[in-house]
Amino acid sequence: MPLKSALEQAVRYLEENAVGSPRRNAEMLMMFVLECDRAYLYAHPERELTAEEQGRYQEALDERARGVPAQYITGHQEFWGLDLIVSPAVLIPRPETEHVVETTLELARGALSPRIVDVGTGSGAIALALAHELPEAHIWAVDVSPAALEMARANAARLQLAGRVQFVEGDLLAAFDESERFDFVVSNPPYVGEQEQDKVQREVRKFEPHIAVFAGPEGLDTIRRLIPQAHARLDPGGWLLVEMGFTHEQRVRELLPAGAWTEVRAVPDLQGIPRVMAARKASPP
Repeated sequence: MPLKSALEQAVRYLEENAVGSPRRNAEMLMMFVLECDRAYLYAHPERELTAEEQGRYQEALDERARGVPAQYITGHQEFWGLDLIVSPAVLIPRPETEHVVETTLELARGALSPRIVDVGTGSGAIALALAHELPEAHIWAVDVSPAALEMARANAARLQLAGRVQFVEGDLLAAFDESERFDFVVSNPPYVGEQEQDKVQREVRKFEPHIAVFAGPEGLDTIRRLIPQAHARLDPGGWLLVEMGFTHEQRVRELLPAGAWTEVRAVPDLQGIPRVMAARKASPP
């Protein structure tokens, strides 16, 4: 079957199975099967697929049709220009999370050897992006899941950043000694409420790790636990940066009392939705 015909057939199949962005998904999976880029697809519409390629393509389409995220099928996701490997052991990194990286880089500008900890690192996306951009920084990546840490370590090795990040297994910051201090605590924690499960995409609800998505009835349980732990381990003047849900801004602000935190601000994403809460630990009077 010619490549163009296979793609058109795939788009119809994904449409029939209510898969969003069917053409993008069909092309992504074809690029995965043929190990090529999108330009190749458009430059070679008459290329004949072998029987093996057709079989592998149909298997990938069937997985996508039943809701498996394309990133879990291909095993890859781009984040901050870095090619990360992903699996159902980790949350798929989203473009919105790049705002955590952007804001951290803005605040760390001019800092000498900042000490940064990424809490709930998952695939290692935030920690590795910061290691890539801040060669003088000391970076730790923490996760409660051994499988997630294994994936993060693999990404660090692939990106030649293994020597730049220390990986720690633990629940939030509990694995660190009470005397440990940081300049930045950054996190993309779970922030979807259990009561919102019916509003979450099928792909997320069924296939991404529950522990990395949901955090109590309103989605605030992890953030509520992280804030006091971060305050205890940040140096005065240090920053906490947390990704949050689109309805959470006011409630997260209420968890950051003025006596303990200063310069509290919400950073919007490209749609203008408050996405990252940044707060600075107040210096003693």
